[in-house]
Amino acid sequence: MFKLKHLPIIIFCFAGLQHGFSQLGFSHEVGVIAGPVAFQSDFGVRNDFETNAGNTGIGIGIVHYINFSYRADCNCYTTDTYFNDHFKLRTELSWNKTRLDHFGKWVDEARTSEDAERLRRHSGEANNFDIGMQIEYFPLSIRSFQAFSYSFAPFVSLGVHYTSFNPKASTTYGDGNIQNADNFYSFWQPGSIDPSSGSTWSLVWSAGVRYKLTPLSDLMLDLRWQYFDNNWVDGLNHQLDSNKANDWLVWLNFGYIYYLD
Repeated sequence: MFKLKHLPIIIFCFAGLQHGFSQLGFSHEVGVIAGPVAFQSDFGVRNDFETNAGNTGIGIGIVHYINFSYRADCNCYTTDTYFNDHFKLRTELSWNKTRLDHFGKWVDEARTSEDAERLRRHSGEANNFDIGMQIEYFPLSIRSFQAFSYSFAPFVSLGVHYTSFNPKASTTYGDGNIQNADNFYSFWQPGSIDPSSGSTWSLVWSAGVRYKLTPLSDLMLDLRWQYFDNNWVDGLNHQLDSNKANDWLVWLNFGYIYYLD
C-alpha cells in the first residue's frame, strides 16, 4: 500500500500530465464543489436507512478541467472530432469528513446487553484527503452547450483517486481505552479497532449535469460513488461475516465552474 510520503510524487505526476495537455493548447476550467457525504462503513447495519442517514458528513474540493473542444492559444475551436466534442479530463483535490456511530437493531433501546451498550458508546470519524483524475463523457455536444444551444448538459465519469485517510476512534465504555478490546463489541476479533493513518487507491464513478449560467460559467450537480481499496478508512474492520465489502461513500456535490478565457 502506498504511504503518505508518496503523495508529493502523485501530485507531481498529475501536475505534469495537466501541463502536458496545456502545452497542446487546450482550454481550461476551474471550479469549487461541496456537498453532503454518506459514508458506508463497518459502523451500523447494511441497507439500514437509519445508518445511511446518520453516518453523513461533508465534502469540499477544487476541480480543474481540460476542455478538448476549444483552444486557448488561438481562441478557436479544435479539430471537430467525437472525442474533442464529448470528453473532458477532470483533476480534483478534495476533502471529506464524516462522524460515525452505530445505528440499527443492535443498538435499539430495547436491547439492554453489555454488547449493545458497547456499540452505543463507540464512535469514530472518517477523515479523507483525495487527489485524482476522472474522464467525463457528455452525450450531447460540448460545443453546442457552450453556444447556448441547450441549457443542460448531462455527463458520466470514471476515474481513480489516491486517498490519504486519517480516521479517529473513541469510546466512553469502561476505561475509555481504545486499545482495550473489552471496551468494544465482544464478537469482534482483537485488533478490529485501528485509527492509524494510511493511504489507498479508490475507484470513482459519477453521474451529473451542468447548467449553463453565463458564457464563461456553469453550475454543476454531481452524484458520486467512491469505493476504497481498503477496509480501514473508517478505523474499524470487525471481520465478521456481515463485513462483505470495503469502505465506500456516496457524495452529492454542488459546484461552480469557471472557464478560463
